[in-house]
Amino acid sequence: MQDRKAVWPWAVAGVLVLGGAGWWLFRDELRTAMPAAPPRAVATAAGGERSVPPETPETPQTPAAAAGASAAPARYPLPRDAAIDAALPSLEDSDARVREDLAALFPAPVLALLLPDHRLQRLVTHIDNLDQARVPASALALRPLPGDLQVEGDAASGITVAGANAARYAPYVAAFTAVDADALAAAYMRLYPLVQQAYRELGHPGGQFNDRVVAVIDHLLLTPEPARPPLLERDARGRYRFVDPQLQARSIGQKALLRLEADQARVVKHQLRAIRRALTRGGPG
Repeated sequence: MQDRKAVWPWAVAGVLVLGGAGWWLFRDELRTAMPAAPPRAVATAAGGERSVPPETPETPQTPAAAAGASAAPARYPLPRDAAIDAALPSLEDSDARVREDLAALFPAPVLALLLPDHRLQRLVTHIDNLDQARVPASALALRPLPGDLQVEGDAASGITVAGANAARYAPYVAAFTAVDADALAAAYMRLYPLVQQAYRELGHPGGQFNDRVVAVIDHLLLTPEPARPPLLERDARGRYRFVDPQLQARSIGQKALLRLEADQARVVKHQLRAIRRALTRGGPG
């Protein structure tokens, strides 16, 4: 369980939903310098990396065309009344628009964690990797949370995440859980053609990002809720990791939830369920 000082936290529909809401939470997993360029590689289920297509397709497409071309039928189609914005900028020029939409939902300290360039592409990549056990630094969208992971106890009595650590997460948990899930989903839906284009360029030519978001939320909701704080130990590089190998093998998203105080994890899960409902009105689930 890495908590190095140089990089890490979550939101989602990270994109606007996870990306704009809980992204901060899943950043402590890596503390390494983020590259200035947009994501070029993402983690695979096997623990390796796959290449990301160039940012700009050889044949330019409109956002709407990029969202629908060769896409498989959606398991969770957007609601028929989704207010998709027909006057969207290009994906390459979308940073200002993304910042504007997120600023209407989240306070400045939360937005300050989001890296300033290629925001939508980074958020899509970040969310797409939340169910992985490890990710390359290029797959993350955020700056580190302020401060260091707080622990208590010792090797003899057992080391755990300190209760005081909850204060690090408190402003971000509060911001995430205070947002109206329907308003958050509406912002995401307005930008969806750009979101889907970014997902296709990431290497998913036939997939629907909304289906992926729902799958990631479902994965996060399966995070166990231990009766007591899990024990930690330091690895050979001095980083904290879970003593329980089953917990340590879990994804970066689930391990982030496991680091929260129990009540914080519960309210985050409650908000994730609300977001899921807002995103699945057009399909089963």
